[in-house]
Amino acid sequence: MTKTTTSNDIAEATAPADSAGSPKAAPVMLETRHLSRSIGQRLLVHDVSIEVSTSEIVAVVGPSGAGKSSFLRLLNRLDEPTSGTVLIGSKDYRSITPRELRRRIGMVMQTAFLFPGTVSENIAFGPRQRGVAMAPMQIASLLERVGLSGFADRAVGNLSGGEAQRVALARTLANDPEVLLLDEPTSALDESSVRGVEELVLDIVRERRVACVIVTHNREQALRLSDRTMVMEAGRMVRIGATREVLHDV
Repeated sequence: MTKTTTSNDIAEATAPADSAGSPKAAPVMLETRHLSRSIGQRLLVHDVSIEVSTSEIVAVVGPSGAGKSSFLRLLNRLDEPTSGTVLIGSKDYRSITPRELRRRIGMVMQTAFLFPGTVSENIAFGPRQRGVAMAPMQIASLLERVGLSGFADRAVGNLSGGEAQRVALARTLANDPEVLLLDEPTSALDESSVRGVEELVLDIVRERRVACVIVTHNREQALRLSDRTMVMEAGRMVRIGATREVLHDV
């Protein structure tokens, strides 16, 4: 039986060794501390504390209404926590300006929400907000990386679902994020597009050494992609651990 290679398999194989010859643990890039959110009497997320290291993918699974997407939205302050906080590279994210936080924590949603215009205009949008102009060669290189060479001048209205999702990912990567959040990024795609996006995510996490959190309803996708899996029920984390161990009992 062939073993699926995940991002941490690669990271451990290439990590520098300490004086005893053992691989050094990857640094923690994203941490939640007792993260909670409620609206009135409705509990959306309750007391979730986890750490995600560089080059690691953590899947978040659970039934509908478990709080998975609510948890993800808290990670880059699209929603505000009622209590607890999030640390980015050991820095409390409440001390980071919203614009800088959006750059450092990139998010790709279930549906690719692209701006009207061309692919290149979409990709250049984030850096332009910071006063950085992307050169055409930079855009071309990024598009090549996501498998869309020659798409720079294409209107976004003429893209397939899989192409649009790749553009959304490229637009996020243009900001050079340290954390990548994925909310059901392949649920609307056909099977061939799903596998292409998954392979791309694995490559990007390895190459850029980002910390990645993916919400997915697809058990097989979690097995293919993630190093660890967190199970949520009724807004609470009920289990977290190595993906194959956790999903064996789910």
